[in-house]
Amino acid sequence: MTSQAKLKSIDPHAATTRWLESFEAAARSNDSAAAAALFIEDSHWRDLVAFSWHLETVSGRGAIKSALADRLTTFKPTNFHIGEKRVAPRVVKRAGVETIEALIAFDTAFGTGNGVVRLVADADGELKAWVLMTALEDIRGHEQQIGPRRPRGEEWSGGFGGENWMDHRIKTLAYKDREPAVVVIGGSQSGLGIAACLNVLGVDTLVIDKHERVGDAWRKRYHNLTLHNEVFVDHLPYMPFPPNYPVYIPRDKIANWLEFYADTMEINVWLETEFLKGTYDEKAGRYALTVKRADGTERLLRPRHIIFATGVSAVPIMPDLPGIETFAGELMHSARYNSGHKWKGKKGIVLGTGNSGHDVAHDLCVAGVDTTMVQRAKTLIVSLREAQRVYDLYTEGTSTEDCDMIAMASPLPVLKKGYELTAKACEMGDKELLDGLRARGFRLDNGNPGNMGFQMKYLTRGGGYYFNVGCSDLIIDGKIKLAHHHDIERVVPEGLRMKDGSVIGADVIVAATGYKNQQDVVRHFMGDEIADRLGEVWDFGPDGELQNMWRRTPMPGMWFVGGGLPHVRIFSKFLAQQIKAVEEGLIPAVRDEDKMAPKKTRAA
Repeated sequence: MTSQAKLKSIDPHAATTRWLESFEAAARSNDSAAAAALFIEDSHWRDLVAFSWHLETVSGRGAIKSALADRLTTFKPTNFHIGEKRVAPRVVKRAGVETIEALIAFDTAFGTGNGVVRLVADADGELKAWVLMTALEDIRGHEQQIGPRRPRGEEWSGGFGGENWMDHRIKTLAYKDREPAVVVIGGSQSGLGIAACLNVLGVDTLVIDKHERVGDAWRKRYHNLTLHNEVFVDHLPYMPFPPNYPVYIPRDKIANWLEFYADTMEINVWLETEFLKGTYDEKAGRYALTVKRADGTERLLRPRHIIFATGVSAVPIMPDLPGIETFAGELMHSARYNSGHKWKGKKGIVLGTGNSGHDVAHDLCVAGVDTTMVQRAKTLIVSLREAQRVYDLYTEGTSTEDCDMIAMASPLPVLKKGYELTAKACEMGDKELLDGLRARGFRLDNGNPGNMGFQMKYLTRGGGYYFNVGCSDLIIDGKIKLAHHHDIERVVPEGLRMKDGSVIGADVIVAATGYKNQQDVVRHFMGDEIADRLGEVWDFGPDGELQNMWRRTPMPGMWFVGGGLPHVRIFSKFLAQQIKAVEEGLIPAVRDEDKMAPKKTRAA
C-alpha cells in the first residue's frame, strides 16, 4: 500500500461514490473478476449474514473473487450508496494504515444491508478496497418490529372486560399451551440480549436462569465488583444506558439494569429454573430439555433451538493440587467468593492471577487478611486507564451505531494488527507499573507478535490478564505476597508446603482457576455424542471468526453467545437473523460446509 499521503488531497465522498458505482456495475453483470479487481491483493471481505447467512471472513483478492462468484447470482446486490445519517466518508488511520473510510448501505434479494469500505492507493496510485464489511440490516418481509413498525398497543385500549396487557404477559410467560421456538440457557447480559433481538423478530423465546432474580449472576459476585469497560461501549441492544450512568458501572447497578431491561423488552424469563439434561431428536428436529422449576417440579421443553448463553464462565474448574483434600480451612472457587471480612485477621491464599484472582486478593487484603497470590502462568497486566485505548474509536464523536459498524469492519488480520499497536502503547504507558511488578518477581506477558494485547487473550483464552484497579500496587508495595505455582510441593492442612520446606499458612484458599470451555458445558449436560459433533467453541478458527459463536454450528439449532457487553449488542442481532431465517425456511439449520466437516472427537 503506497501513495497514502495522496489520500488527503482526494475528496473521500467522491472517491467512495466512484468505487461503489464500479462495484455495483460489476455485481449487476455477475462479473466477479471485475468486482475483485476493485480490491488490493492483500484485502479482506468480512460478511455478517448479508451475503452468506453466516459470519465469515475472506482474505486475499483471489479468495474474494471466488466468494463473489458464488454469491452475486444468489444475493443479487444492488443500490450501493453512502449511508444516510451516518458519519461522512473521511480519511482515518486504522491499524496503522491511512485509509478513506466510508459507511455504506445496499440492498440484496433477501433484505437491506449496511457496511464499511476502506480504500487505499495501490502501487499505481489507484484507489481500491483494503477492507469491505457487509452486514444484514433487515430480512425483507421479516423486519425488526421497532421504530415505525413497533407494536401500536391499541389492542389493550378499549377492550373492557377482556384481557389487558398484564394478563397477556402472564399467559405468555406460562407456556401452558405451547412450546417455545427457542430456549436460552442463562439469563445474564448475553441471554437477555439475544432474547431481545429474537423478540423484535417475532421468534417465541424463553430464557431460563437458575437465580432468584434477573441480574443475580452479577449481584452475587464479590462485593466490590465493577465493570472494567467504560459505559460508552457497554449498551445493550435497543436500550442504551441513561446519560447519567457512571463511567464504570458497579455490579448491583448493572444487575438492576438487567432486571429492568428484561421487563422493558418483555423477555420471557423463568427464574429459579435449572437445566438438568438435554437430547436431540434428529427426526423431529427438536431438542428435549429437562428443567427443574422453583417448586421442584420438572418440565420437558421441546424447542427447535437452544442457545447457550453461559459465556466463557460457566462450569468452574477446581485445581488438582496434591493433598488438596487434606486442607483444614475453607476452599472455594472465585465464583463463590463474595467478601473477605469473614477472615479478617487471618490468612488467605488466592490461586490464579487473572482478573478474578487479582480482585479477590485485593478484597481480602483490604479486609485485613494476610494475603498471598500464587502465580501459575505469565499474566498480562494493564492499567484501567491504558486499557481504554482499545475503545478509542468510541471517543471519536460519532454515534454508537456508527462506531459499532466501524468496529465490525476489522477482519482478524486487521484486528490483530490494531491490537498489537495498542498493546505496545499500553505497555509504554504502564512502564513504571510493570517495572515495579517485575521487581517483585511477577511474571509478565503481553502476548506474541501478531497476537498481542488483553483483547486477544480474551478472544482466544477467555482470560489471562488483569486490569489494574489497585491490586498490582499492593503487590509492588509488598502488602500482597507473591508465590509461584512451580514452587509448590503439596497442600497440607495448614496451607501450602513449598519445595524449600516452608509453609504458606491459610485459613481460606480461593481458586481463581477459570472455567471449563463451552464444548465441555455441552458435554456435561448433553453427553459426548452431541459435544463431539459440535466441535470447539470460542477462539478463532481457520476462517478468522470465533468458532461456533454467534452463527450456525454443526449441531442443528444449537447456538452460542458470549463475550462482553459490546459483543452482545453487536452480534445478537446477527444470530437472531439466522434463527429467523431458519424458522422461515430461508436457510437450513446446518450449513453444507458443516455437514461435510469431519467429526470432532474427544481428546484421549
